[in-house]
Amino acid sequence: MNTTTITTITPRDRAVLRAVAAGRCVYAAGTLLVDGICCCDQFLGPRLVREGLIASQPGPAHLTDDGQALLAAA
Repeated sequence: MNTTTITTITPRDRAVLRAVAAGRCVYAAGTLLVDGICCCDQFLGPRLVREGLIASQPGPAHLTDDGQALLAAA
């Protein structure tokens, strides 16, 4: 994992990463949808993409290798 990324994650970050891992999220047009509803923190999805924890391709969101490692360590 890149040392310039998030060193600690918040409970909200962890919950969203778990939702992504469970297949409950879609990333579309820079917006993260959880269970079909916009994430309450509009900056969270783009930040997790920028930090390299979730993939930025439109469609079903999925964790990157760094995201999986961070979630496993949390």
